[in-house]
Amino acid sequence: MNAMSASTPLRPAATPRCWAARLDAGPLSPQRDSMIPIRDHNPSGRKPYVTWALIAANIGIFLAYWPLFNDPRALTLFFHDWAMVPARVTHRGAYAGIVSSMFLHGGWLHLAGNMLFLWIFGDNMEEQMGRLGYLVFYFACGIGAGLAQVMAAPDATVPTVGASGAIAGVMGGYMLLFPRARVDILIIFIFFIRIITIPAWIVLALWFGVQLFGGAGTDTDQGGIAYWAHAGGFVLGGLLTLPVFLHNGGTAFWARTQGHPPHPDADYPHHLTRMPKVRRRR
Repeated sequence: MNAMSASTPLRPAATPRCWAARLDAGPLSPQRDSMIPIRDHNPSGRKPYVTWALIAANIGIFLAYWPLFNDPRALTLFFHDWAMVPARVTHRGAYAGIVSSMFLHGGWLHLAGNMLFLWIFGDNMEEQMGRLGYLVFYFACGIGAGLAQVMAAPDATVPTVGASGAIAGVMGGYMLLFPRARVDILIIFIFFIRIITIPAWIVLALWFGVQLFGGAGTDTDQGGIAYWAHAGGFVLGGLLTLPVFLHNGGTAFWARTQGHPPHPDADYPHHLTRMPKVRRRR
């Protein structure tokens, strides 16, 4: 299970993560994952307008340059101009690409995976931080994640795109505030499809572990998934959420809520699927 910006070298569409054409394959990669978080049981008490606006902006920008996918050369040039290129940041101070790359994606699956994670975890973080605070937090995590990738591969010339570094920060903050919030996981194995519910800290800790393991075993100069951007964004998100956590009472907040959201959980009906039976011919 790999969920949410970092980057990946340019290739055909991948998913949440940052693709550092490396197109950041965001947090989630449907091509490989058979366990996909689909929702939490943590309803927000206010409308998450900032989260909705970020999702709309990512989708709108993607649609604006979608026609370039029919022209690989034009797409490569576009990403070269607007994505983050670590070597340019290191040697030329081209920091603007860190921000613009947060709104670029390498394909529909890449976009959909990142937006799914933002949809699941963003509303509760927005409620806790307030709209302006959450917006600043989101961009700070995205910028920090980009810088983490630059530090991991300072001379890489592969463009990096994707919102997953920022979304990883949202996930890191969520784990600190709501470690035992229930998250529904869709399990798909051939014809077997089932939804199970597990605590958020397990989902997010497993995802973070995958980023560390992937980063340690990947040549960061060659593109692919920007694991260190994901890991850096996740850690930074947790650190930046500490003031909110302490304001809520710190460990006393956990003691009051047992790590659950401080309000009743949302309940969803689960419909279990059975393995299809094949009748034998006589």
